[in-house]
Amino acid sequence: MTERQSSSAQADRAVLDVHGLQTHFFTHGGVVKAVDGVDLRVDAGEIVGLVGESGSGKTITGFSVIGLIDPPGRIVGGSIRYLGEELVGAPEVRLQRVRGKEIAMIFQDPMMTLNPVLRVDTQMIEAIQAHETVSDAAARERARDALAMVGIPAPRERLLAYPHQLSGGMRQRVAIAIALLNRPKLIIADEPTTALDVTIQAQILYEVQKLCRETGTSLVWITHDLAVVSGLADRIAVMYAGRIVESGATADVIRQPCHPYTQGLINSIPTRATHGSLLRQIPGMTPSLLHLPQGCAFRPRCTYATDSCLQVPQLTELPLSRSVRCWHALG
Repeated sequence: MTERQSSSAQADRAVLDVHGLQTHFFTHGGVVKAVDGVDLRVDAGEIVGLVGESGSGKTITGFSVIGLIDPPGRIVGGSIRYLGEELVGAPEVRLQRVRGKEIAMIFQDPMMTLNPVLRVDTQMIEAIQAHETVSDAAARERARDALAMVGIPAPRERLLAYPHQLSGGMRQRVAIAIALLNRPKLIIADEPTTALDVTIQAQILYEVQKLCRETGTSLVWITHDLAVVSGLADRIAVMYAGRIVESGATADVIRQPCHPYTQGLINSIPTRATHGSLLRQIPGMTPSLLHLPQGCAFRPRCTYATDSCLQVPQLTELPLSRSVRCWHALG
């Protein structure tokens, strides 16, 4: 196989291929560069963890992929290809067909998914029948099976409930079940287990991982918790101030982080070795996206910073399909 054929075959495997994505918000205070040149690739059946602190641009990246950016925000540059099809600039009618059926999103707040005045069964049946012609009875059975999959007890009875009759954790599980209903090729999950207890969280992670392995569904898991994605994701992309600063295979990134920010996130995770001692924190705060520091956005918080960091670092490709955006890459 020639190099060109190999490259073409690799491109064919990409369910999602984001290149140079820029999503900005035009406010009275100035331009907020929430996403500023993001590259992200997800292959069939692959789980990618998108990790970073609050305000790093993770959620806006997910919203951009499914075309849910409202004014004053808009995508001002870059490309979002789903199975080779360009979604940036696609007609709204096409995006509506893609959402839910081919690309599903699990929101952090379940009330962004659930209508408070409709019963659960009504919402789940509508979500199925919006994309395919099936009977109410068949749609109801699929909805019941989806609720059972995410660990909801007595799923047939829960179908008859209104969202306000369910606990916060139960509502989140219903929202996850709705995302799974149409067996999408890509799921974007925005911290969906934050409101769940540890036992249910482990069950959801197991079921999601099993779904991806058995059906070839791809998953982007957005989180601030490296401990969660370390056991879930195949690859990790670490995001800071609107840019991906490091990416690579999960085991490689966790074992030997190349970016000081990634190292800081890992050092802040409690382990048996740190029991009884203070955790090492990343100094300072995430910068305002309205007033980013000159050069590397992480420079004011970085112990390795030098004058060279006054220039914006370019993405550097490393061996083993790793990349890092830093003048002083570790390792």
